[in-house]
Amino acid sequence: MKISVLQELLDKNGEEAIFLTSRWNIFYISGYDTDPHERVVGIYVPSSIEFKPVMILPSMEVNDARQSGWSHDIIAYQDQSNPWDLFSTYLQENKQIPTQIALEKDHLTVSRQEQLKNFFPNVTWSRGDEYLQNLRVQKDKKEYTLMKQAAALADLGVKIGIESLAKGKTELEIVADIEYGLKKQGIREMSFSTLVLFGENTSSPHGTPGKNTLQDNQFVLFDLGVVFEGYCSDITRTVFYGTPTEEQKKIYEIVKEAQQFAINECKLDTPIGVIDKAARNYIEDAGYGDYFPHRIGHGIGVDVHEYPSIHQDNTLLVKEGMAFTIEPGIYIQGHGGVRIEDQIYMTDKGPEILNQIPKELQLIMPK
Repeated sequence: MKISVLQELLDKNGEEAIFLTSRWNIFYISGYDTDPHERVVGIYVPSSIEFKPVMILPSMEVNDARQSGWSHDIIAYQDQSNPWDLFSTYLQENKQIPTQIALEKDHLTVSRQEQLKNFFPNVTWSRGDEYLQNLRVQKDKKEYTLMKQAAALADLGVKIGIESLAKGKTELEIVADIEYGLKKQGIREMSFSTLVLFGENTSSPHGTPGKNTLQDNQFVLFDLGVVFEGYCSDITRTVFYGTPTEEQKKIYEIVKEAQQFAINECKLDTPIGVIDKAARNYIEDAGYGDYFPHRIGHGIGVDVHEYPSIHQDNTLLVKEGMAFTIEPGIYIQGHGGVRIEDQIYMTDKGPEILNQIPKELQLIMPK
């Protein structure tokens, strides 16, 4: 179904074919998820329904691809073989000699593009990234169901993290507790490297967990997500271990209110930039504008960070089926930071928040 929709989109835009190479687009189109490392995996999709799509992948993965549901042709290669040579031969034998192919230019390496050009010297290469972006940006009900389950498991990860907090434990020990607990629930893969930060480390939006130990009266920031049947989740919660100062409570409330202002602007046919501005203006009016250094959120689906980018200059209109995060933050170097993040799914009635962990400031009593 997704392949036929892609073919229609390509034909409508005058494209002869597209060659997909990114893990996420290959999974989206085929249902087959693989990380090939340095090996070539790709899907060639001609716009004409007279020709069938073909997958290129290592011979050792053919059975896995078939079991995932791929029923079209496969070009299988051994490690000593040249996959581009086999690809070229396949197209010639099937009388598919394209003059133009769209590529994922945001993903394909320069080296591999040069290899393609050597085997197809008469082909014109165009940018094809936006075709899959446009297909993936609005999720259907099945995708919504998977993302909601992934979000519930992310909630569980935060819950496990909070329950494992204890004075003297390191950030990495809490990370280990979270990921072990989720693996016991059947989660094989996190959607990104789990973030647990204590105290001053919370002032770095993308800090790195380490051997920093938890002490009394510190912010604790959790940022994590899982991959559930190919779909990602992403949540951030900030709690306090001990007793916060009035300033710390104030900063937390500003972030929480800013997020709610942004969620209130999640309306169908609203420019995405309005969502970012709602939170940004609130934080600026509170006097902390210089401490909110990133966009309000990002699209999410088969990849944890995908189209669209939810920033203040984006004029793309919000549509039903879009899924994205809302995650304002305030980060003060030398003191600490607060971020609150939820996944949003747009319905015909407005935004549905997929995460259920409370957002009132949780005070964790030292133990």
